[in-house]
Amino acid sequence: GVCRNDIHTKICSHANSHAQTSCHWPCPWSAMQASSCFFYLMVFCPILYFLGRLRNQRKAVVTTVDKKIPNGILEEQEQQTVVLLPRSPSASKTYFPIPVDHLEEEYRLRSADDGKLFREEYNSLPGGYTHGTCEEANKEDNKEKNRYPNILPYDHSRVVLTQLDGNPCSDYVNASYIDGYTEKNKFIAAQGPKEDTVADFWRMIWEQKVATVVMLTNLKERKEDKCYQYWPDQGCWTYGNVRVAVEDFTVLVDYTIRKFCVQYQASDASKTPRLVTQLHFTSWPDFGVPFSPIGMLKFLKKVKAVNPPFAGPIVVHCSAGVGRTGTFIVIDAMIDMMHAEQKVDVFGFVSKIREQRSQLIQTDMQYSFIYQALLEYYLYGDTELDVSSLEGHLHKLHNTSAPSDRVGLEEEFKKLTNMRIMKENMRTGNLPANMKKNRVLQIIPYDFNRVILSMRRGQEFTDYINASFIDGYRQKDYFIATQGPLSHTVEDFWRMVWEWKCHSIVMLTELQEREQDKCFQYWPSEDSVTYGDYTVEMKGDTLCDTFSLRDLVLTFGPEKQTRLVRHFHFHGWPEIGIPAEGKGMIDIIASVQRQQQQSGNHPIVVHCSAGAGRTGTFIALSNILERVKAEGLLDVFQTVKSLRMQRPHMVQTVEQYDFCYRVVQDFVDIFSDYANFK
Repeated sequence: GVCRNDIHTKICSHANSHAQTSCHWPCPWSAMQASSCFFYLMVFCPILYFLGRLRNQRKAVVTTVDKKIPNGILEEQEQQTVVLLPRSPSASKTYFPIPVDHLEEEYRLRSADDGKLFREEYNSLPGGYTHGTCEEANKEDNKEKNRYPNILPYDHSRVVLTQLDGNPCSDYVNASYIDGYTEKNKFIAAQGPKEDTVADFWRMIWEQKVATVVMLTNLKERKEDKCYQYWPDQGCWTYGNVRVAVEDFTVLVDYTIRKFCVQYQASDASKTPRLVTQLHFTSWPDFGVPFSPIGMLKFLKKVKAVNPPFAGPIVVHCSAGVGRTGTFIVIDAMIDMMHAEQKVDVFGFVSKIREQRSQLIQTDMQYSFIYQALLEYYLYGDTELDVSSLEGHLHKLHNTSAPSDRVGLEEEFKKLTNMRIMKENMRTGNLPANMKKNRVLQIIPYDFNRVILSMRRGQEFTDYINASFIDGYRQKDYFIATQGPLSHTVEDFWRMVWEWKCHSIVMLTELQEREQDKCFQYWPSEDSVTYGDYTVEMKGDTLCDTFSLRDLVLTFGPEKQTRLVRHFHFHGWPEIGIPAEGKGMIDIIASVQRQQQQSGNHPIVVHCSAGAGRTGTFIALSNILERVKAEGLLDVFQTVKSLRMQRPHMVQTVEQYDFCYRVVQDFVDIFSDYANFK
C-alpha cells in the first residue's frame, strides 16, 4: 500500500507510569567423501573470503531508494552505528567558501554522476573522535545514559549539570554545546532522551535557561524506538525536580508545536515558572532526508521566530543527536552567513562544529540536502506574507513599471513553470496497460504518491488510477487530486472513494465544455446506477449560490455496506479563465470543511477534467485560507510550488495563480470586521 506518516505517540497514563517520581543432521558420508570435501573447503574458503572482502570494500558508500518514506528519500542503512569506511584519497582536499551566485552551478556539478562529488566532499570531512576525550561519557555510571555506544560528547564541550547529592556522575547528560554562525554556544545538540534520562534532560533545559526545543525524530521509526516521550500528552507531570504542564499544542502537516509551562521544584521553594516551546518536525525519515527542503525552511523560520532574544541555547535533538541535528544546525548557520557575507562555507562550518561533537551530519545524503536547502532559499527567498501586507504586495505584483524591477506576477509564476517534471517517476502511469486510463498524457501521477487501489485477484495493473495524494495544511494526504472519470474508469473512481473512505467529492468542471466531453457523469440523475461492485443512489440535490450539493449513498455490493458521500459541484469556472469572483470559492471551501469535520477528515477527492489546473487552484486556496485563518500568514508561491512537486501542472496558468491571491484578498476583506487581520 501507500506509506503513511503515522506519528507514534504514547497514551499519557502509560508514558507517565514510567516517569520518575519515584541442527544437527546425520551425515552418512564415506571417509573418502569427507576428505575430498575438506580439501575443497581448504582451497576455496580463503578465495571466497578474499572475494567477499573485495566486494565489501568496493561497495558504494551510499545507496538510495526511489521511494517516499513517508515523504522523504530513504537511505538504506542497516545499523544504527555508522560504519566508518577507509578514508578516500580526497581526504586532504580543501573546499573553499562558495559565493551565493555560484551556488546553483556548484550544486549541479556536485549532484552529477549520482552525487559523486558530494560523496567526495563529505568523505573529506574530519571524522572519528580526534578532537578530544570522552572520559565522562565512558564512566561506568554514565554508559547506560548513552543511547548509542559510539555517539558520545567530548569532555571539553559537553553540557555539565549541577551535581545532585554529591554524586559526581549526576552532572552527565549526552549533550554538547555547538556554535552558530557567529554566536558561541547557540545550540545544544543532544540525543533523544531515554526513559531513565528524561529527568536529566529537563534539568538541563531548566539550568541552561532553554526556551526552545527542536525535535527532529519521531518516537518510533521503522518499528524501532528512537526517543522516549519526555512530555505529558495532557495535564502535567513531574520529571525529577522539574514539573512540566501542557499549555497548548498545534498539529501542522510537517511539524507540531507544543507549549509547556515548566517549573523547578526545589526543597526550599518553587522557582518562577517558564514557558518552553517544543517544535517537533515530523516529516524527516531516519537516515534520509525530506522529499523537499520547503517544509524544513518553513520550520526553521518558525524556530527563529519563536525563540526569545535573551533565552539560553536552543536544544536540538534527533535520536543520536548528530545526523538530523547537525543538518538543522548547519542550515541555520549557513543562511545567516548567506545574509552576512553573500557566500556559504558548508565544508568549513561542518569541520568546525565536528570539533564540538563528533560525527555531526551522518550521511552524504544529509550533507547534500544542506546544499539543496541553501539553494532553495537563495533562488526563492522568503515569499511568506503577513495578510496585512497583502494589498501592498498585490499592488507591486500588478504594477511593475520599469523592466529592471520585474518582480511581477508573470516572473513569479515563471519560476514555477521552470520546475522540472520528474518523468522518471511516472513509470506506473506510463505502462501500456495504464495509458488508456489517463485523460491527458502530460498529467500522470508520480509513483511516490499515487493513489493505490487494491489489486484484483488474477488481474494485473488493476491497482492504478490517475490520482495523487496531496498534503493539506494540517494533514498529510488530505486531498486526492484526480481527473474527471472516463466511461471505462468510473468503477475505479468509486472503488477509490470506497477504499480510501472518502466522504467529500469536489467537482470543478462541467460534463461538457466548448462542445467537448470533459468528464463522464458518474452519478445518477435520479434513483440509482451501478458500476461493477458499486451502486450510487441519489438522495438529494440542492442548488446553492455557486454550486450544486448532491447527497449520494454509495453501496459496496459484496459486503452490502453503505456510506454517505457528499458531492460539491462548483459552477461558473470555465475551462479557460477563472470564476467571475472569489466569494463562491470561499463558500464552497467552507462547506467542504464543515462536511469534513462531521465525516471524520478522510481524504477529499478533488477533480476538474485533467485534475491539475482548477484542481490545483482549489487545493492551493484551501491550504492558503486555512493558514490565513490559523496564523494570519500566507505563501502563495511556496504553496503552489509544493503542489507541483506532488503532481505535475498543478495551478496551470498565471491567471489561476493570480486568482489565488485575489481570493485571499476577498477573504480578508469579507472577514476583516470579525478577524484581527489588519
